[in-house]
Amino acid sequence: MTKAARRTFQSLRYRNYRLFFGGQIISQTGSWMQRIALVWFVLQLTHNNPFDAGLMAFAQFMPYMVFGLFAGVLADRLDARRTVLATQTAQLVSASALAWIALGGFAQPWMLYTIALINGTVLVLDVPSRQQLTYRMVGREDLPNAIALNSTLFNASRIFGPAVAGAVLVAGPGVCFLVNAISYLAVLIGLLAMRTSEFFPLQRFERPKILAGTREGLAWMRGQPRMIVLLSLVFVISTFCFNFNVTLPVLAKITLDERGFVYGLLFASFGAGALVGALIAASLGRASTKVLLIGGTVFAAAELLLAPLDSALLAGVLLFFAGAGFTAWSANSNASMQLAAPDHLRGRVIGLYFYAFNGTGAIAGIMTGWLCKVGGTELAFAVSGLIGLVAMGAAALALGWSPRLVTRRRADQPQHA
Repeated sequence: MTKAARRTFQSLRYRNYRLFFGGQIISQTGSWMQRIALVWFVLQLTHNNPFDAGLMAFAQFMPYMVFGLFAGVLADRLDARRTVLATQTAQLVSASALAWIALGGFAQPWMLYTIALINGTVLVLDVPSRQQLTYRMVGREDLPNAIALNSTLFNASRIFGPAVAGAVLVAGPGVCFLVNAISYLAVLIGLLAMRTSEFFPLQRFERPKILAGTREGLAWMRGQPRMIVLLSLVFVISTFCFNFNVTLPVLAKITLDERGFVYGLLFASFGAGALVGALIAASLGRASTKVLLIGGTVFAAAELLLAPLDSALLAGVLLFFAGAGFTAWSANSNASMQLAAPDHLRGRVIGLYFYAFNGTGAIAGIMTGWLCKVGGTELAFAVSGLIGLVAMGAAALALGWSPRLVTRRRADQPQHA
């Protein structure tokens, strides 16, 4: 195995992480099948109303907006492995409920919104807890690699899951929901098989109270100018640019007037690009400001170019580049923030990152659904692309980065690029 290949997959040397990674390969594929099927099912039940796709996003992300700011404090207070066991079990139950109402033939839009709201509430705690668990499995040195590998896995499943879902949708969304419910068993088995004695230790600290702990995390963040810039960028990109859970089903079903299989392939194209971006991030072995900024710019530019297209093939090509850029940006943003955080605040910093990423998803879903209804996906993609390019330019200036500045840094200065 070459040195680059060993560096890319170095976190897999840890047994606990291999168990986690293996379970996630199966579970994330099922999760993507459910994500694809759920919005498609809503459009079927509501006779292709794009605003209802936005309502589904509202239901999914409302819990982040309400509770997300405190999720990191809970992640710091609770045992990461036990918490993830509980949240994964809860997601198995919600997927089973979706399968039951869909296969039973009595599903109504309000039922889907309700289950999505409950599942979103579970995910508020699941996401930072899984990130905290990753740190316990691989430690500080291999954390950037593990984050990038997690992103690689997530995006590999973003290829296979939507492609399979597109084909399975012929048999009905309920089959996708059922497959997802079964897939959670792989994660639960892996979590139960872990050796807790092999976890990396955390520095001893007093378990934070909810409000006081949240204030402490915010106070630390206010004293970190670089982290404020990165967090602000995450907020802007996730709110105004990363709304494919609304735009892609509308693009496939209404703008392009295609079947579910094409919808699945469009998502898979984005996933293929995202997989490439994640592998690039994993091979770096460090957090890179240069890759972060270039990736975000590629993502925003691809969205802008998507606006006038009426070809599924060309849309798929641009979505590939959008995926690569998006993952290069997000993996490096995540790793940069986690590495900067002290042990006793890491859960809260992770929580703040995902609050910025998902906390406005409810409002963003409604906004994107409205844009699609008023001006189609053409307007939605144009607005997203323009805002994204402006945000990336502003972030580059705030971080003081340019190719010329990077080459002039002294060797003894910290390098983020």
